[in-house]
Amino acid sequence: MRLRTFCFVVVLISLLSTLASADVLKLVLNDTIQAATAERVERALNQAAAEKDDAVLIELSTPGGVMDAMRDIMEKILASPVPVIIYVTPSGSRAASAGFFILESADVAAMAPGTNTGAAHPVGAFGGEIQGAMKEKIENDAAALMRSVVSKRGRNVEVAESAVRQSKSFTDSEALSQKLIDYVAPSEPDLFHQIASKPVKRFNGESATINLVGKPEHLMEETLKERILSFLMEPNIAFILLAIGALALYTEFNHPGAVVPGTVGVVFILLAVFALHLLPIRFAAVVLIFASFILFALEAKFATHGVLAIGGITTLVIGALLLVDAPIPEMRVKLATALAVSVPVGLITVFLMTVALRARRNKIVTGAEGLIGEVAVAETALAPVGKVFVHGELWDAVASANVSAGERVVVQKVDGLQLRVEPAHESEKTTVA
Repeated sequence: MRLRTFCFVVVLISLLSTLASADVLKLVLNDTIQAATAERVERALNQAAAEKDDAVLIELSTPGGVMDAMRDIMEKILASPVPVIIYVTPSGSRAASAGFFILESADVAAMAPGTNTGAAHPVGAFGGEIQGAMKEKIENDAAALMRSVVSKRGRNVEVAESAVRQSKSFTDSEALSQKLIDYVAPSEPDLFHQIASKPVKRFNGESATINLVGKPEHLMEETLKERILSFLMEPNIAFILLAIGALALYTEFNHPGAVVPGTVGVVFILLAVFALHLLPIRFAAVVLIFASFILFALEAKFATHGVLAIGGITTLVIGALLLVDAPIPEMRVKLATALAVSVPVGLITVFLMTVALRARRNKIVTGAEGLIGEVAVAETALAPVGKVFVHGELWDAVASANVSAGERVVVQKVDGLQLRVEPAHESEKTTVA
């Protein structure tokens, strides 16, 4: 009886779980296209396939991003057994550059009123124009990718290619009239009603009817790992971690044994390296950043009245601005961040280095070595052995010549618990000579 009841409960739970599963899995992408974005899209598509969802809805708003991540996302969408709907929303947003490629790869491409797409011409670092044969290779490759995807989706190949070769952009109504997208919808329910009215052409040539009206929707949240990854891969954050890590290690080298600066430095440097490994970086910029710390050290050593310090700060700012080799401004280190980090780091580094160098140059005034050169008073006659008073203590002493009690002597050497001294006037003669 108990076994039968247990089996009934298990079946009931399984049935409820099946009924509660989402028929539409929703993913919101409101950022640049990079490695972390590709990972989120892959997780969503795998989850939808495992749960046998009717569709994956991706709400897209992006200025573009890295081509490698874009291609990765397109591959996953084209191979997805679950239909993918990409909806550029809300009004005022865009699917530019890499976002246009991703939009065209979808089973259903839709835009909200007041959005735009296109401007998909490949660009070099800092938005610069690629020159020569490399320009032709990259442009032709991107155009071929666009043609192969758009033709399979039954959209306008010629107009889509113009967005790649001529950087054309399109409003929602222009994109719809020129058959770059399938629908313009002010809301998700309206979009689902329009999609249900006619079959969707899949990438493999098959047609499928997607009726999502009234179906439950589940929003896929970012995991803790994805949140951390997105935070670290923000170029400004990566640069701040790198600069603080370098400063902390610099502090540890100048104050060995402090432990805390060294630990912080290692952790921050490792986090920065992890983030930069996933971003398109210039290694020459990394060299500039670390070269700036050499200039700070030279400023502290040679005291050039700020010339080398200014040079170090300038080098650090330039290194920061060149650090991420990205085609869009959103994926580069901002000038405000570069200045806000570089100036304080430069001043703090020079100050710490100056303090460390002064401490090393100053005469030791503690311990046995601090007695050398000090003037002592003979408490007893030194003939040549006796006692002297120095630093508030009595010491056994050996003099180089006989000294009467009460005379002043200069400590020349500390030999264990015994001082080697000579009369003060003899020391002065030696110094004058």
